[in-house]
Amino acid sequence: MGLRTKIGVAITATAALVAVIMGLVVHHRTAGNQLETAREALEGRLATAVEDHAAGVHRPRTLVNPEHIPGPLRKAVEGGGRATHLDSSGPVPMLWAAGRSGRDTIVVKHPYARQAQNLRRLDEALWWAGGLGTAFAGVVGVGLATVVGRRLNASARTAERIADGDFSARLKPRGGQDEIARLIVAVNTMADALAARLQAEREVTSNIAHELRTPVAGLVAAAAVLPPGRPAEMVRERAERVRALMEDVLEVARLDGSAERADTEVRALGELTRRAVRSAVADGKETAEVRVVRDCLVETDARRVERILVNLVTNAFRHGGAPVTVEVDGGTVRVRDSGPGFPPDLLVCGPQRFRTGSGSGLGLGLGLGLTIAAGQARVLGAGLAFANPGGGGAQATLDLTASVRDGAGPADEPCAS
Repeated sequence: MGLRTKIGVAITATAALVAVIMGLVVHHRTAGNQLETAREALEGRLATAVEDHAAGVHRPRTLVNPEHIPGPLRKAVEGGGRATHLDSSGPVPMLWAAGRSGRDTIVVKHPYARQAQNLRRLDEALWWAGGLGTAFAGVVGVGLATVVGRRLNASARTAERIADGDFSARLKPRGGQDEIARLIVAVNTMADALAARLQAEREVTSNIAHELRTPVAGLVAAAAVLPPGRPAEMVRERAERVRALMEDVLEVARLDGSAERADTEVRALGELTRRAVRSAVADGKETAEVRVVRDCLVETDARRVERILVNLVTNAFRHGGAPVTVEVDGGTVRVRDSGPGFPPDLLVCGPQRFRTGSGSGLGLGLGLGLTIAAGQARVLGAGLAFANPGGGGAQATLDLTASVRDGAGPADEPCAS
């Protein structure tokens, strides 16, 4: 149940409750006043009838020692007092009054039908007024809730855009000092602060990487001319790792910005996957099995797709465990290994740069590979999900179904790269 419905129901229920309470109060007060007035009038008639009976005068409407008298009224006057009683057991309500005059019981009565009819008419008027008032309150409540709901929905959509990386999104202030206006100001202030902080972080990251490019290139060139030997191999390996890390940092800085655009073309997803796997296992130390369950054509940026898959396969070898399988099923590519699985923080928050899983006891170092894969998927408009399926291991799923085009080829047999 949405907030608009909840507010409308709450206002309508409150109005209905108020109408019922007010109706009950008016009904009981009116009924009490009517009965009190009728009793006073009938008691006056009874007093006159008792005096006349004592004087020997008998009036036509005065009953002396009647056989039929309501039981409660008979008991009330047995002690010599006077009493009144409203009897609603018959077809016509009757108000009785009785008193003693010597040994005789003097009784007068009066029909109460007119008062009962007036009370029924009052109840009908109260029901109509309560119903119309409740309906009006419901319409006003729904209208008010709609206005509030639209403002809150606009705030939620803008917050979602900011969370998705659109830091130019802002809420439009509409004046006022209510809670929603304060929420709008707070969200805009938060977006400004977040955008400024991320922009500063990107600039620092990009500047450091650019400043390091020249000395790192010189280090790689110097390592290449070292005399052969194990120390030279270690220096070259470390220099190449620093160069690769620097390139990854620059790529992350570019992906954080909004200038990256996909250069799309129609390609067979199965062939793209095979090329990516061959690139990831180029050194021949590992092998990955590629299974094409159902091939298809996708309109996407082939370079970015290969970059994502290379990073996923490399991460599977480096931080997972063999065997590694890559499955193509329509527009979906699944990369699965047999290692200890992704750490819980990654499953909850997604890849984070330079974040490792060593603190969890799994010995996983995530680096920038998965961060770059997630950034490239975002540029492509594709989905990238991480899970630890049953049976152990980790599975990364690249969803390109939105890019699938007609003309898919037949399914290929499983093959190894």
